[in-house]
Amino acid sequence: MSKKEKIEIEFRSIFSEKKYNQLRSFLDKNAEDLGPDDKNVFFFIMPEKLLKVTNNESKDSAKFTLKLNKIGKGSDFKELEVPIERGDVNKTVKIFKKLGFDEVQESYQKRHNYEYKGVEIALKWSETWTYHIELEILIEDKKKKEMAKKRIKEVADELNVNLMTDEELKSFTEKVDKKLREN
Repeated sequence: MSKKEKIEIEFRSIFSEKKYNQLRSFLDKNAEDLGPDDKNVFFFIMPEKLLKVTNNESKDSAKFTLKLNKIGKGSDFKELEVPIERGDVNKTVKIFKKLGFDEVQESYQKRHNYEYKGVEIALKWSETWTYHIELEILIEDKKKKEMAKKRIKEVADELNVNLMTDEELKSFTEKVDKKLREN
């Protein structure tokens, strides 16, 4: 694996607004504040992968990303990312639609990032997921996968958040995808 290829070890949890506010207060006091990371994301629904186009308002950047695994099929995600100009976001979305990726979900994400005990934390709100958190560690060596999972679970326990299982994630995303298809 080349040095530039990273694997995300990532877990999620959904919770109430009250829990969100508690976490925000705790992280503001105890974690390294990495700042706001608000973005508009276009997710193209695929059976085994995740393709998305991201317009990051907070960081004045954009990219498209192919995750080589789908949510609910394990906690590790190999990613391929290509930066694009923010002005090209709509054109990129249109190109993917013309290529046949016509099932697309647009999601605005209000997001704030932290680093706590070696874990990157995104405290988020979106219409689809409501209040939620993503905890992740980037690794280059697959041998470090179990160590990264363990660290994330330790931090989740300390924050008192219940990490979603693959089954819960799969069920949740299938409901979201079904709702998208019905509209």
